[in-house]
Amino acid sequence: MIEAPGTGAISALLEAAAYWAYAGMAVAAFFLTIGIDRFDPGSRGSYLFRLLLLPATIVFWPVVIWRWAVVARSGDDR
Repeated sequence: MIEAPGTGAISALLEAAAYWAYAGMAVAAFFLTIGIDRFDPGSRGSYLFRLLLLPATIVFWPVVIWRWAVVARSGDDR
């Protein structure tokens, strides 16, 4: 079968986006269950708040990991 030009690049981009989302889901699972309490102690028990953070955590997972590492290194609760 003949492929249209540029479909290889599109499928590679979609595959990269899928892997980005998979990594984001893994980070979100750990962060929203374990790590969020270190950033915001008031979020304990507020599961709807965590659900609202889920899409942003999936998209911006490198920033979440970076901030989580900074907080862990400093030993500060914020």
